[in-house]
This record gives sequence, structure tokens and C-alpha cells, in this order.
Amino acid sequence: MLKIRLSMGGVRKRPIYKVVVADSRFPRDGRFIEKLGVFNPLLPKLKKERISLVEERIKYWISKGAKPTLRVQRIFGEAGLYPMPEKGNNPIKAVPKKDRKKESSQETSASEPKKEEPKKEEPKKEEPKKAEPKKEEPKKEEPKKEEPKKEEPKKEEPKKEDANK
Repeated sequence: MLKIRLSMGGVRKRPIYKVVVADSRFPRDGRFIEKLGVFNPLLPKLKKERISLVEERIKYWISKGAKPTLRVQRIFGEAGLYPMPEKGNNPIKAVPKKDRKKESSQETSASEPKKEEPKKEEPKKEEPKKAEPKKEEPKKEEPKKEEPKKEEPKKEEPKKEDANK
């Protein structure tokens, strides 16, 4: 099956993509049939140099049955060569990242999967803090004063003189 997809090039932290026609079994950056254009994501969206396409060849390959990938469909949609794909529905994206884990763990525990809608947080009412009874701490015992120990005189070992002297 023929695909119109992006093939990555460029250097580290500076990607440049080629829009190519390739067999779907070929590797992403590997062999391709024809180069149809260039996409540079680092340039601002309003610049012409961001996307350059060969429109005739794109129409030819689409007529032959080549299917563009989702990202390439969006690029072609902006250029007016292909209908823009529908926007996907990803309700999880609207939830803050720290709250996603909590909700996903609740889903797995529930037997029936539920459709989640973005939750609207209600303003929390501030409750007056109740005075908690103070706990009495046990009295600390003072360390006993130890009497100084009498130091025993150390026995001095006889010094051995070197025989080599």
C-alpha cells in the first residue's frame, strides 16, 4: 500500500521533513518512491518557506491510490489539496496532568467504563478550623551526669630500633 508521509531529516534539535511517497512496509527514513515536498516545523506558520509542495505530483499519487497520513492530511488541508481531517476527541487532554492519574485509577477500578466529561471544579467553602486539644508531651528525663572515669596510665611499648642504622 502506498503512503504519503513525512520522512525526517536535518540534525539534532533542528528537524526538517520531506513529504514522500513510499510503500508502507519501508522504514520511515528509508527508501521512498518520490519526494513531493518539504516541511520545516521550526519556521513560523505564516512564512511561505515552511511548506513547499509539488501539487501536480501530489494529485497524481492520490489518484493512483496513495493515502496520506494524518499529519500530511493536515499539511495538505492547509494548502487546499486535500480535505482537512476531522478533529479528534481527546477529553483527557483538557484535564490537568496531575489529575489524569487519579481519574485513570478510578476508571480501572470501576466495572463499567464511563464517558468522562471535563469536570468543573466548584469553589470550596472554607471551614473554620476546630481547635484540637493539645497533647501533653511526656517529660524528658534529664541525662544522668556521669562521673569522670579515672584514666589508666598507658603502658609505653619499647621502641624498636632499626637494625639498618
